[in-house]
Amino acid sequence: MTYQSVKAKLQNGKTVILDGAIGTEILRREVTWADHQLRKRPDVVRAIHADYLAAGADVISTNTFQLTRRAFRQHFKDDAHMRHIGAPDLETRWADLLRAGVTLAAEARAAAGLEHPVAIAGAMTTLEWCFRPDLAPSPAEAEAEYREIAEVFADAGADLLLVETVNSVQEAVAAARAARAIGIPFWIAFVPNERGALFSGESLAMAAQSLAPLEPDVLLLNCAPPDDVRAGIEQLRPYWQKPIGAYPHIGRFNPPEWLFTDEYPPTRYLEEARAWRVQVVGGCCGTTPEHIELLAQRL
Repeated sequence: MTYQSVKAKLQNGKTVILDGAIGTEILRREVTWADHQLRKRPDVVRAIHADYLAAGADVISTNTFQLTRRAFRQHFKDDAHMRHIGAPDLETRWADLLRAGVTLAAEARAAAGLEHPVAIAGAMTTLEWCFRPDLAPSPAEAEAEYREIAEVFADAGADLLLVETVNSVQEAVAAARAARAIGIPFWIAFVPNERGALFSGESLAMAAQSLAPLEPDVLLLNCAPPDDVRAGIEQLRPYWQKPIGAYPHIGRFNPPEWLFTDEYPPTRYLEEARAWRVQVVGGCCGTTPEHIELLAQRL
């Protein structure tokens, strides 16, 4: 019933607060993000979820960005090579970590003792690197892989699937079809460029028109600077009548991690968020529980 409460807020025109970054928050706490720390430092991940719950988030997302079978397999020549030189659990580790991500979020939610329902979003990005649509698998491959991911999240107890930092209409449609086949509610978040278009060159109008028959509850913009996200919102709004969400990143990408800056402290981020005029608001890389707390208090 937790997602039904969130959906009711959406249907009633109320603001829904999504959590902020997890990976960069782990780094900010001076812990490496290796293996997402779901096994080695579950206390750190659980504490971050707890902080976002205390900040007032209505939806918390799992620390599972790009944890897929493909992500492990692509380090090897092929499956036989992976079995030959790889660790013994690589074929199943992705699913074990997805389940661990849901479990840690659920444990934090239970420990928080909240009187209001909070939904857990199983978070997943594109199957290849999120800023490279040219690397994407075929639609059939993508749909099969997303279906596998959605099924693990649903079985683990996630309330919805959040497919984020999507760079093309083709992959968004594949993910949406997979979620519908499994029967899990889903949101799709696109990464826009500075003009508010997708990295594939497609428009958000095309994205909205292609996804409308598949009925995602929310379309969002994420993992881009606030100005780019605002441009994406302006491109999407005329073509999408259902709820829109936004959660930009702040700071700078400094591969393989993130460079923190003071360009968007919580007060400035709040002013940006007010200008978006969207129904779902949260934060991507670089945002903190302090950013989310101010959004929850003031929006």
